[in-house]
Amino acid sequence: MTKEEFERRLIDMQDTMYRVASTILNRSCDREDAIQECVYRALRKRASLKSDDAMRGWVIRILINECYAILRRAKRECLSDELPEAQPRPDPGANEDVFRALFSLGRDLRLPLVLHYVEGYSVEEIARVLRVPAGTVKSRMNRARKKLKLELEEEANG
Repeated sequence: MTKEEFERRLIDMQDTMYRVASTILNRSCDREDAIQECVYRALRKRASLKSDDAMRGWVIRILINECYAILRRAKRECLSDELPEAQPRPDPGANEDVFRALFSLGRDLRLPLVLHYVEGYSVEEIARVLRVPAGTVKSRMNRARKKLKLELEEEANG
């Protein structure tokens, strides 16, 4: 794949990268930093990509690694003025109840759901990206769906 094609595919993935980063990081500045670092690393390490077909998962794995690195660094930071974490906001037109219920899930349960249902990744692709067995992805998705169902039923019954 040429450099121009690689760059075009990276640009086409920017919405996906933002949604994936949003499932892990709460602050928009951290999401933007993670995406910027992901793009930089992907461009720098483009030669190590073994297959053009694997690019999507490869880039998402870089992004996830960078998101976790930002979380690790944040644990070591000491802010003088503790500010509350910014809560992610739904996209315009999104169902706010579903969005709120989705973000009430832990990151381990939320990320596979977003990758599968929003981004269209298969269970096998998610397993490769998250570096866990496919059975783990399936069980996390199953637990997440059950929790979402309970949360949404509780909200509906008020």
